[in-house]
Amino acid sequence: MIKNIIFDFGDIFINLDKKATHKELEKLGVSNISDEIMSVVHQYEKGLITSRDFINFFSSKFSVSSSDLVFAWNSILLDFPLTRLAFLKELSNSKKYRLFLLSNTNDLHISWVQENWGLKLYNEFNKCFEKFYLSYEINLSKPSSEIYEFVLTENNLNAQETIFVDDLKENTAAANRLGIHTWNLIPGQEDVTQLFTKNQTLF
Repeated sequence: MIKNIIFDFGDIFINLDKKATHKELEKLGVSNISDEIMSVVHQYEKGLITSRDFINFFSSKFSVSSSDLVFAWNSILLDFPLTRLAFLKELSNSKKYRLFLLSNTNDLHISWVQENWGLKLYNEFNKCFEKFYLSYEINLSKPSSEIYEFVLTENNLNAQETIFVDDLKENTAAANRLGIHTWNLIPGQEDVTQLFTKNQTLF
């Protein structure tokens, strides 16, 4: 029986345009996403470097202005359908499950969300979860097994009583290897509001 639900954030609650940042960076002359760039991105996602360090890397290497970079970086972020918030609030209010958020994200993205949603809506969303785990705050990121073990251990969760919802196969596969039930949600074809109808055998 499922007692705990761990949700991803991007393309689960907030819609994403995963190609947008690359397109915008190309316009700024950053066309080759090198291993060095990916290393900096992963460090930033884990909170191992600051937003200022992240911006300075692009400014010094590609002569990109901070405002242009921030715009390009945040272009991946789209809308948050309020039907999903209504579903989440109803789920939270039912008290039937322990709810957690586990997201690979960074300071610039969260700042954008807070500014564009407004703090009232952001806090309304946040308080639906028992714990709100953001990769840059805990210095861990998916699909590393450590991040799932961290959440399980810190909250005394039984993997067999837990389902993890994420849109990326490598993330759900990593959680599954630890015995966590998973739903690899396909954006555009499925919606988080279908959690129970798509996973009837677990609930």
